[in-house]
Amino acid sequence: MERSEVSQTRNQTESWYKRVFWLIAIWLASVATLGIVASGIRGLMHMAGMTSH
Repeated sequence: MERSEVSQTRNQTESWYKRVFWLIAIWLASVATLGIVASGIRGLMHMAGMTSH
């Protein structure tokens, strides 16, 4: 294998890890954002007197 093929294979492997990392990072950020927004809406509903108890 030539050096260019080795470096290309290495870049593809690193690229795969980066893609998986970004997929997980974006998913975690979206779940956290959804939780924050839901908590805010719940707080507003609670202040308006809408309680489940």
